[in-house]
Amino acid sequence: MRFPVLLTAASALLLSIGAQAQTKLTDYVNPMLGTATLWETEDLGYERQRMARPWGAETFPGSSVPNAMVQLTPVTMYHSGSGYQYEDKKIFGFAHTSKGHWNLCHLPMLPVTGRFSPKDYASEFSHDREKAHPGYYRVYLDRYKVDVELTSTLRCGYHRYTFEAGARKSVAVDITRSNNRVWQWAISKAGDHAFSGSQTGDGRMYFYAVTNYEVDEVNIFRMGQDELAVVGFKNSEGAAPLEMKIGFSFVSIENAKENLEQEMLSMDFGQVRAAADAEWEELLGKIKVSGGTEREKGLFYSTLYRSFLWPALRSDCNGDYTDIKGKVVNNGFRYYTDPSFWDDHRNKLVLLGLIAPDVATDVIKSICDKGEKNNGFMPTFFHGDHASTFISGSWRRGIQDFDLERAYKLILKNATQAGKGGRIYMDEYLERGWISDCDSIGLKYFHERKAGVHKVLEYCYDDYATAQVAKVLGDQANYDFLMKQSQNYRKVFDASTGFYRGRDDRGEWLTDFDPYYPYFQHMYREANAWNVLFYPPHDPMGVIGLYPSQKAVEAKLDSLFTEPWRGYEVENLTGFIGQYCHGNQPGHNIPYAYYFIGKQPKAQHYLNLLMDKYYGMGADKLAYAGMDDAGEMSSWYVFNAMGLYTYSPADPEYIVTVPLFDKVEFTFADGKVLSIVRKGKGEKITGIRCNGKKVSGWFVQDADLKKGGRLEISVKK
Repeated sequence: MRFPVLLTAASALLLSIGAQAQTKLTDYVNPMLGTATLWETEDLGYERQRMARPWGAETFPGSSVPNAMVQLTPVTMYHSGSGYQYEDKKIFGFAHTSKGHWNLCHLPMLPVTGRFSPKDYASEFSHDREKAHPGYYRVYLDRYKVDVELTSTLRCGYHRYTFEAGARKSVAVDITRSNNRVWQWAISKAGDHAFSGSQTGDGRMYFYAVTNYEVDEVNIFRMGQDELAVVGFKNSEGAAPLEMKIGFSFVSIENAKENLEQEMLSMDFGQVRAAADAEWEELLGKIKVSGGTEREKGLFYSTLYRSFLWPALRSDCNGDYTDIKGKVVNNGFRYYTDPSFWDDHRNKLVLLGLIAPDVATDVIKSICDKGEKNNGFMPTFFHGDHASTFISGSWRRGIQDFDLERAYKLILKNATQAGKGGRIYMDEYLERGWISDCDSIGLKYFHERKAGVHKVLEYCYDDYATAQVAKVLGDQANYDFLMKQSQNYRKVFDASTGFYRGRDDRGEWLTDFDPYYPYFQHMYREANAWNVLFYPPHDPMGVIGLYPSQKAVEAKLDSLFTEPWRGYEVENLTGFIGQYCHGNQPGHNIPYAYYFIGKQPKAQHYLNLLMDKYYGMGADKLAYAGMDDAGEMSSWYVFNAMGLYTYSPADPEYIVTVPLFDKVEFTFADGKVLSIVRKGKGEKITGIRCNGKKVSGWFVQDADLKKGGRLEISVKK
């Protein structure tokens, strides 16, 4: 009688082995990662005293395909980072754009039934009945007893709502609200089974929706200052789920309809979902890892996924797009939003170029188009410049299907002229090589000032990046000028304190100076003096040389990681190791400074700690140490887990770190495969070989890696 049992057990074992062998990479991805907020003192690095919510990674859990126009995602809080906060209990709608920077969230829609009003229509939900997967999102709305499923293509969203039997179905469109100020909107019936309209808010987004139930009417309900559009349907008590296929465009309703017809109209929900999953599987499959724990694989593929959601597409299937002058044009390339240069020039844009060089190329063409229509200045983002880093690094890594001279003209103007649309405070920078700051007496951390120290450090790195393009193009005069400018970091270094420090209008060091105090934009941008140390990255030995000895540098670094945070409660600075803040970008190059004084194992100690403890944080293990900032925090993890980092992203090389995995197989766009192999365990790198040849120093060249083959990193404890 035991024989059948043994057969059953054996069959179960074989099925288990087969299932493991067929595990898809998308199954490792958790789109919920980064949606939670840090609340615990241990994670934050300080005790909360204020009601303000600390900034989380501000990621969204909804459906998207790589670098798409549409991000179809729940909104739980307007004017929040991505529109979704894990700790919230209600959903206001399902929006169609998201990034994670307090903007977008166009056209939120919500299935409704029964009684509701413009002031009271959101539905409670539970995470127990919520599921997120690349290209798919599902949640149950408790108030309306509706099972919501969402999937998407590049320019279209697919809603499937399963109501209770006999329920009369409607869709509320929060047409007057998004994360931006909505100042213009329209919605109306467009046919027996269609409705259409538009909404402004970080661009005017048009839509054309086709439904399986016949549209009855579109009504606008008003209650005081609140308005809500409601789409009703005929014979809506039927058992079939309500399905909406919606095309979007930033040009016109006609283009939105064409996008729908091209991408989704002939497909059912299962087909669209499968296609989205397959697209993500192909992208994730560019990097295959072996070894490591299941948690590490989950973090790796989740952060890789998160790295490819921005920049977002803004052109239509026919190539049309609305340019920054408001004109509809068609220039034969895919038009994208600006990258978040201040954040993701450090790593994410390099990763984009390695895996999707065609997208990186069109992003460059897009910013050139904007620059030429923006007084001839290349677009900047938030703080600093950094398009120059993207241009220089991309060209020198072999992405050359764009007009370099055209791009150079723009970034050169950024580096050499003051004017509207370019770098700010450039008149000061060009005249004396530094930007003055005011005394900080009476300033609070969130008061906006010049952040003069930080701008100098970043401008001089952008000068270096622009100089490399000048060198490629043979512009020796500007190369010499820009390389001289790239040394301006020395002008804001105070040797008496060992910190970069602000100067007043007379050039004197600011007397009110506390290197521990964080400011939002005084002297430093979202940082304190500790977190800008050892920048800029183009001249690490020059920066090291600012100190009296390498022992002094080691002592400074050791202090940086051991001096305790002074308890300052700042919502955008969280996740500390001593004074080092991983929750914001300015210090992300700091651990590698140990390499340049012969202390590489110390760097790896902190890199390992950051990868292990600062991703998947908090009570629900869904938080980052801080904002993802359009994929920068995620890309930092991806690179370091592979054993490489873009220490100076303008340069076609990578600093070698200890890989998290035994083996990483990286497939480049041309099909060549690089195997990164870790030999041994530990934090000390004892040797680096690229295709059998010993690598001298800590850097490997992009061109050598792209030949394919084997990068071998030997380590020991």
